[in-house]
Amino acid sequence: MLKCSRGGTMAENKTSIVRRITGATISFILLAAIVALFFAFRQEVELPLKQPRFSTSLEHLPYYAFCSFYRMLAAYVLALIFSISYGMAAARNHAWERILIPIIDIAQSVPVVGFFPAAIYFFVALAHGSRLGVELAAIFLIFTSQAWNMTLGVYESQKTIPAESSEALDAFGVSGWLRFKRLLMPASVPKLVYNSILSWVAGWYFLIACEIITAGPNTYRLPGLGSFLMDAADRGSSAQIVAGLLVLLAIIVAMDLIVWQPLSTWADKFRYEFAAAPQTARSLGMLDALGGVGPAVTRALRAMLMPPYRAIARMTAAIPPLPIDASGPEVKRASRALKIFLAASLAIFFAYVIGVGLVALARALLRPWPAEAKLIPLATAESFARMIVAYLISLAWTVPCALAASESPRFNRILAPVAEIVGSVPATALFPVIALFVVRVTGEMNLASILLLLTGMQWYLLFNLLAGVNQVPEDLKEAARVFGLSRIATWRKLILPASLPSLITGSLTAWGGGWNALIVSEYFVFRGHTYEVIGLGALLQDATYKTGNSTMILLSLLSMVAVVLILNRFLWRRLYNVATERYRLDY
Repeated sequence: MLKCSRGGTMAENKTSIVRRITGATISFILLAAIVALFFAFRQEVELPLKQPRFSTSLEHLPYYAFCSFYRMLAAYVLALIFSISYGMAAARNHAWERILIPIIDIAQSVPVVGFFPAAIYFFVALAHGSRLGVELAAIFLIFTSQAWNMTLGVYESQKTIPAESSEALDAFGVSGWLRFKRLLMPASVPKLVYNSILSWVAGWYFLIACEIITAGPNTYRLPGLGSFLMDAADRGSSAQIVAGLLVLLAIIVAMDLIVWQPLSTWADKFRYEFAAAPQTARSLGMLDALGGVGPAVTRALRAMLMPPYRAIARMTAAIPPLPIDASGPEVKRASRALKIFLAASLAIFFAYVIGVGLVALARALLRPWPAEAKLIPLATAESFARMIVAYLISLAWTVPCALAASESPRFNRILAPVAEIVGSVPATALFPVIALFVVRVTGEMNLASILLLLTGMQWYLLFNLLAGVNQVPEDLKEAARVFGLSRIATWRKLILPASLPSLITGSLTAWGGGWNALIVSEYFVFRGHTYEVIGLGALLQDATYKTGNSTMILLSLLSMVAVVLILNRFLWRRLYNVATERYRLDY
């Protein structure tokens, strides 16, 4: 069912524009204060990093693979819990939505190195530079490359739930846990599965930046595939790069066969259908095995936990109840006072944090700016132009591939695993190809930078589009065939409109991935030679790893945040609202 609204006076439009500009300005000031606060803490902390012994011998590759995998797994579990709770909170409450979604829009666009101050202060510094603190910092950095697209996927799933499904549960008085179990969580499963694959792709892609922690002049390299590949690239060792990539490829293929393919098949059960869809018996691989083990594990856990539970229940039953009426006015007043106290405490805490952040921002901006700061406007324009070109190239091939996948289940089954493997290749592994071919042929870095940006943007579009076309009900496709619509007409009238919310979500996350990829696409070192172009990524990379100039890092990040806020407020968010309202599947 299409929902459309038109009209609105010129005065209303002007008021809306003024409101958006005011909101964007306030959001920018608050975010700038938080970023400045992190950098203020970073300057005050001295880190006695305890550097472990790191060997690039091939015999250590299995250990490095294990280290990288457990970091990825720990970060993914945290990202999964965060995305479900955060995405549903934003989608189900309009007041929270106005606060939470802009935060995610900004967070997913801040490069991984932009979270270094938070990682260093909260984990490395608190652990006094020990291995545990650096491990936690690396897991947090990987989390920042995984969580945001999953959160937006859950948010989109909740916003596009057919109104009739919610109304049916409302009619039966279903709420709380039962509503979450029967409607909210099943509606999020298809998007969560595809975005989980994408999160692992992004995690592998940025693994190098997450396993090498830089704190001013100090650099800490955790043992792992990312550090191994970075060291091999620094020394120009093609053999070690290939060996590391083969190990990474083996992990990706094993996960696809054991985890992602069965999960993708299972997620098909949660598509919206207007009639009963034909069921096909297909093996779920690892899920079938877990299904057999699950009941036995449940019985064993129950046998172990029930005796202590019954003992605790008997002990609590013997305690006499307090002589207080839970529904009495005294309890209600105490509960209301407690809520007011907690709300006031949170408000005071956040006001204090923002106040300290504004002071830190003022101090940082009042310090003498480095000479490179005059390059920021030109660098912002150059980076933005490359982003537009990379986005258009991504659209040019991902949309046709998604449409082809909607027509051919066989092509759909092949496309996702191939994209998962290719998209997981870390950017550093692409340096030799780009350095040897693109740069030498063109004689400059602009095309090479766009190609590297492409690797950081295109997979967000592809996986979100695949999730969108796979959720189109089969009976609607059958209806299009019955009415004699041509393939192109079916795409134009059904597939593309139904996939438009997924396309907008993919575009949002693709631009976030592109901003992240700037740090590896505009500045890299290969065999002792530095390749760079004018851009925010190059300025940020240089300030982070070479000069350690906190003011320059802060100015570069604030420039990036300003561009992202403008884009999200005036383009992506408006398009997203239109897509979720006008092109939502309703009965």
